[in-house]
Amino acid sequence: MCGIVGYVGEKQATPVLIEGLKKLEYRGYDSAGIAVFNGESILVRKAKGALKFLEEKIADETIKGSLGIGHTRWATHGEPSDTNAHPHLNADGTISIVHNGIIENYADLKEKLQAKGVVFKSQTDTEVIVHMISEKYNQEKDIFKAVLGVCRELEGSYALGVVCKDFPDRLVCVRKESPLVVGLGKGENFIASDVPALLEHTRDVYYLGEKEAAVLYADHVDLFNLDGEKIIKEPSHVEWDLAAAEKNGYPHFMLKEIFEQPKGLTDTMRPHIVKNAQGVPVDVTFEEMKINEEWKTAKRVVITACGTAYHAGVVAKYAFERFARLKVDVDVASEFRYRDPILDKDDIFIVVSQSGETADTLSAMRLAKKQGLKVCAITNCVGSTVSREADEVIYTLAGPEIAVASTKAYTTQICCLYLLAIKAGLLRGTLTQEEATKLLKEMEEIPAKIQSVLENKETIQKFASLQLNKNKIFYIGRLFDAASSMESALKLKEVSYMHSESFPAGELKHGPIALIDNSTLVVAIATEPELYDKIGSNMVEVRSRGATVLVITQDDKNLFEGKTDEVFAIPEVSSSLASIVSIVPAQLFAYYCAVLKGFDPDKPKNLAKSVTVE
Repeated sequence: MCGIVGYVGEKQATPVLIEGLKKLEYRGYDSAGIAVFNGESILVRKAKGALKFLEEKIADETIKGSLGIGHTRWATHGEPSDTNAHPHLNADGTISIVHNGIIENYADLKEKLQAKGVVFKSQTDTEVIVHMISEKYNQEKDIFKAVLGVCRELEGSYALGVVCKDFPDRLVCVRKESPLVVGLGKGENFIASDVPALLEHTRDVYYLGEKEAAVLYADHVDLFNLDGEKIIKEPSHVEWDLAAAEKNGYPHFMLKEIFEQPKGLTDTMRPHIVKNAQGVPVDVTFEEMKINEEWKTAKRVVITACGTAYHAGVVAKYAFERFARLKVDVDVASEFRYRDPILDKDDIFIVVSQSGETADTLSAMRLAKKQGLKVCAITNCVGSTVSREADEVIYTLAGPEIAVASTKAYTTQICCLYLLAIKAGLLRGTLTQEEATKLLKEMEEIPAKIQSVLENKETIQKFASLQLNKNKIFYIGRLFDAASSMESALKLKEVSYMHSESFPAGELKHGPIALIDNSTLVVAIATEPELYDKIGSNMVEVRSRGATVLVITQDDKNLFEGKTDEVFAIPEVSSSLASIVSIVPAQLFAYYCAVLKGFDPDKPKNLAKSVTVE
């Protein structure tokens, strides 16, 4: 995933582009660059590394011009370098492009161009596109037609921003499988890969649909399909404001977003909980969905997602099975799409994606729809590809999540899935009204319980400071806690680069215990009271072999005394719902480990916020 910005209007483009890239740096930080038309030529400036290196490079230079494009890169083809950084130019410097995505047939296209004498400067697939556009433009003499012509030959995913010296009044953009948003201003218009880059200037946007293009002028925007036919759509208005995408005094977005979880959960569940006249929660509603007979008669739920969203799906598996007595299969989307899955038209098919643009999840969804299944999507992004293509959508109202490592998106995803499972249980008669009301009441209390965990953050911070010398961290748990341990281990490895793995606690003796020694930290998540004895035995086993043990638990009876080195107590919560609370100290632990080791938790190396390519 990479970040794209573009500007055409009356202002100087360079500061607009740089500020936009700052809002998108979470999408890639291997290199950054801008291309600005100064009235005579297209000036390109780019630098390897974080955006600050580009800023330093152009600090003493005045780059004038009101038409430009910018890019922050997450490397796929070609190592991070000044040469491989975007934007790329054609041979005579008259056309420049930025690109997010992967061109799967670039090698064949490059070979054909080289046979015609085209000389390549970079190792990127993107440079192929700019040379192809240049070749088409020499025939068409129309930059928009040239771009569309090239798109018909490209295989793979792309969001493109294109400027041409001969058309200084316009910016051309097009997308296929990679997100692109058009921002609508007054006397100026913008493109960006994501909304935060636009909020300083406008909240009125077009979300470009699949295989749609746009030509931006200072005073208007024209939309097209890839056949060059004009299309009409209503702009969307972004409800959340710029402050939601700023740090607001927090040192990092990750910490800010961890602390935003109580609000995100409250906002997410409030529209869906139905109360009686006495204010008692009695039901769950999804106005955007038809949850009826198909849920009563379904024999299976299939949940497909990637990364953190996949872990939310694993938690949901336990919830659907416990509340609704429904069989659940949870698949990593990248595996699902290739294994010729066995699907039934009566299956409930759910995809989960924070961005709504995850390439493998989109492909899994399209495969399910092709086989005749209705798809329910859970996403945080209105207007995303997932939200447009799914049959039914539930939005997590977490607000923009900027840090690469997902926190508030994860807990709000679990929240939606819990609510779905409770609704399914009511419909199927596997939950009584009394049981459902009790669960819903407890869900309403969860934001306050998370707040109390956050207020005790110093305990986790101190513990993290004592564990930085550990080179093996294992997370263990049982049932819901086993699912939570998967996400806990992922968070730690994502931002601190400490080696961490998760295991169902009962699997320790089936291999992993061989790795336990005094360089090991074991984090036990224990919120299943009926299994405290079992996991307590696991703690004794690893501690006797030299491991340090931290337990995250709601136990208030000191059942783990003598079995652990540190206890982090969370408020009492039903074991069925505890996964939303128990993950928070694990998130804080990962954050503090990263900061104490001197790493930027918002922008972990080699990772990007949303994987929009395979």
